[in-house]
Parts: sequence; structure tokens; C-alpha cells
Amino acid sequence: MPMLFFQQSYKMDIKEAKYYKNGLGNVCGIKLTLMDGRVMYVPRSVGNTEFDEIQKQVKEGTLTIKDAE
Repeated sequence: MPMLFFQQSYKMDIKEAKYYKNGLGNVCGIKLTLMDGRVMYVPRSVGNTEFDEIQKQVKEGTLTIKDAE
């Protein structure tokens, strides 16, 4: 019998979101600083749970992503 996996949406407590660049200077993802101090680097990939949650919060107007330096 095949196993089914269900992705659940969850609310991330994000303190700051900022695009980051790779060694070639291309924006490749989003650096998150969470309210508890943890830092996550999230690739810009639809279907990635964290990226999808970021996009949801941006669409809702509760999160703004800062530009990369």
C-alpha cells in the first residue's frame, strides 16, 4: 500500500526576512531570523514548506522581505 504524505501549512514566527545572494551575486534565497533567534536560509522554491509560508505571509501583508545587499 502506498504511503501518502500531507503537507500542513504552519505559521512561522518571523522577526526578519531578507533576500541573500550566492557567490556570483545572484539572489538565491531568503534569510529568515525567527523570533526565537534561530536563522534559516530558505531557497526560492515553490513547494518548499517554508518558502510557501513566507509567500503566504507576504500576500497577507504581514511580512516584507528586505532587499539583498
